[in-house]
Amino acid sequence: MSESYGPVLKVSDLDHSRPHEIDVKLDTDSADALATALGIDGMRKVRLSGRLAPFGKADWRFAGNLGATVVQPCVVTLAPVTTRIEAPVERSWLRDLPPVKAEESETPDDVSVERLGSEIDFGTVLAEAVALNLPDYPRAEGAELEDASFTEPGRDPMSDDDAKPFAGLAALRDQLAGKSGDGPDEDQ
Repeated sequence: MSESYGPVLKVSDLDHSRPHEIDVKLDTDSADALATALGIDGMRKVRLSGRLAPFGKADWRFAGNLGATVVQPCVVTLAPVTTRIEAPVERSWLRDLPPVKAEESETPDDVSVERLGSEIDFGTVLAEAVALNLPDYPRAEGAELEDASFTEPGRDPMSDDDAKPFAGLAALRDQLAGKSGDGPDEDQ
């Protein structure tokens, strides 16, 4: 996502003695560009608002809210599904956060903490917040998957019961317990 979707603040220009109100609203062109970058059908009413506050000697913390209406294809029918996203957004930028080394390139435990650089890009914060809060499997109202059977010609298709091997073992256990007379309910 090379396009900027919000203000980029120079850390050296921020007054570290007070909090700063942040309010980012995307216009139609920026919302369309972000929707395209995220691979969804559309987006509107996108807003990130909150407060960027200093903490420690040089660090910053943002706490706010994301609101966005997104349009995605239904996972069953591909019909457009509109979803309203309302989500809290928290992010911290720490001056003394050690850099990530190549051998430590796994995702960190806390993805809301970043190393403080020379700028804080609220467009990136907004874009990441939208991406993290998109519904994974949007489904149109009433859309249901129908039963489908796939098998080789001349063979019986596998049923849901066939896919549960332990159900068959439980039935066999119950049958054996009933025949042997050693069931747990016998002497009670």
